[in-house]
Amino acid sequence: MTAETIEEKSAASGAASAPGAQAAHAAPVAFLNVERSATGRRWLRRPGDERQALAMAQGFGLPEMVARAMAARGVTVEAAETYLAPTLRALLPDPSHLRDMDVAAERIARAVETGERVAVFGDYDVDGATSGALLGRFLRALGLDPVLYVPDRIREGYGPNAAALHRLAEGGVRLVLTVDCGTTAFEALEAAQAAGLEVVVIDHHAAEARLPPCVALVNPNRLDDPSPHKTLCAAGVVFLAVVAVNRALRASGFYARTGRAEPDLMGWLDLVALGTVCDVVPLTGLNRALVAQGLKVMARRGNAGIAALADLCKLSEKPEAYHAGFVFGPRVNAGGRVGASDLGMRLLSTDDAAEAARLARDLDVHNAERKAVEAAVLAEALERLEATAAVEPSPELVFAVGEGWHPGVIGIVAARLKERYGRPACVVAFGEDGLGKASGRSVRGVDLGAAVIAARQAGLLLAGGGHRMAAGFTVAREKLDALQGFLAARIGEQRLLDGPLVPSLELDGALSVHGATAQLCAALERLGPFGTGNAEPRFAVMDARIARADVVGQNHVRCIVTAGAGTGTRLKAIAFRALETDLGRLLLKSAGAPLHLAGYLRPDRWNGADGVQLTIEDAAPAIGTGGPGQAGPVR
Repeated sequence: MTAETIEEKSAASGAASAPGAQAAHAAPVAFLNVERSATGRRWLRRPGDERQALAMAQGFGLPEMVARAMAARGVTVEAAETYLAPTLRALLPDPSHLRDMDVAAERIARAVETGERVAVFGDYDVDGATSGALLGRFLRALGLDPVLYVPDRIREGYGPNAAALHRLAEGGVRLVLTVDCGTTAFEALEAAQAAGLEVVVIDHHAAEARLPPCVALVNPNRLDDPSPHKTLCAAGVVFLAVVAVNRALRASGFYARTGRAEPDLMGWLDLVALGTVCDVVPLTGLNRALVAQGLKVMARRGNAGIAALADLCKLSEKPEAYHAGFVFGPRVNAGGRVGASDLGMRLLSTDDAAEAARLARDLDVHNAERKAVEAAVLAEALERLEATAAVEPSPELVFAVGEGWHPGVIGIVAARLKERYGRPACVVAFGEDGLGKASGRSVRGVDLGAAVIAARQAGLLLAGGGHRMAAGFTVAREKLDALQGFLAARIGEQRLLDGPLVPSLELDGALSVHGATAQLCAALERLGPFGTGNAEPRFAVMDARIARADVVGQNHVRCIVTAGAGTGTRLKAIAFRALETDLGRLLLKSAGAPLHLAGYLRPDRWNGADGVQLTIEDAAPAIGTGGPGQAGPVR
């Protein structure tokens, strides 16, 4: 199984939380009385401790709306200072707290001391590419010339395989370091052991009680590891490993003895930030500090590959989590989907600007190809699901099956289906060999990785694994029906819902058009970087009138919003990809009627401006216009 890029794992932007779902009978009071918005969702106020919010507003000089947003994210007065300024000095743990870390560090340090031939075996997604590039750069800085190996998605599949490990052994490799894979590679690592290879696994995926044979297996999600840092992505775990190896080499006198300068580990945090954002792990605690500091490093353009992507995409502003997840990530990932699997790792590993520019262009072409393939598979999947809904309804799981679908895009399609239906989704692509390769994406509250591992242990899968929000597996055709029933039952047990699901949208509060100021926007920026687990604050702008609305770009609806006739305040707003939706029709045909607009306040610095723009995600007629805060289809 591979954890894919943020584009397919998150139903909304890297700065937003995906819509939730509530049991209809247990739902709290609708916020602003919006029971059904233009996008068909019930608006809810994000809960938070009001006493903590008031204390933080007073103690840190924050606007009350900002302090309430912090409280809604679980921030307390005691944690507020670190939250507002996340640093590694305060949050980076001792790497030795992880099981096997000291053993792994000693073995890697010994390889450095003796100049062994080492291979880094990575996954083909962004987390794997960043992990491999980080470890490869570290080893090169210490004088080694590591082999960087990424398996071909189609021919080899995910993770270590016996044939590849044998080839590495024949090429003189004696130590293999697997990153973002290996935790459940039992047969492959047994083959490696038989071939005389030593293996160190550095991973973060769900583990079983049994572990494969290896020198060390570093993974905060080992069942016997009490580490509190279980949400680290592989790049985060690799960074801790690099810190541990560097410390071991310092203690052994390696740097003093060889005269080699210690590498600047902090200079590679841009890779850690990219992997962390794109793997859609919660941006809380240590993860948030890694991303916050890594984005600062990214802005310095020290990595030739990331700089080439920024130039290719004409990015002139300071990179944020959004750019990592939606600009850089899909391109780094594209090689593993429809091109050469190692392109992403090669891009992030090179120091040659010309080579980086060429690789970035190749990945951009593959990304365009990926989009076309994805659109075709998604259309067919939706057609099949709609055709079978009447006879095979499942309140727990979306399960789409097709012949010949490209396995490189099924993870993205699964994410699109999860977004559309508001429940976990699995997409299975059967090939000529009669085996189904599948990717699944989950929703909050459902551990899909655990369900897939249970299915493998029950004999329903040939291979499978993952983590809470994403999983992958291989299934024989004759086991397909049993598998679908098994997963639906397991997910049903996890959900424990006894009522129909109602799509919902959480908001952090409401403000007037006059209250949407650049000053408030600047204060909200202090709560970033935003992503899963630290959602960008979403507000409702109440009783807004659309003074002007038109279509720009590719199906975007641009608006000028006012508080009503005769008021001087004007707020720029835009709803992306909304033209052919009920949201877009409501905005274009509101005829000045008052609306509640839900979305995000973001800086508007176009042409040197210092303003604010509302990114509209949803809307509903204000109370007294079209019913009690309800917005049905607008034709």
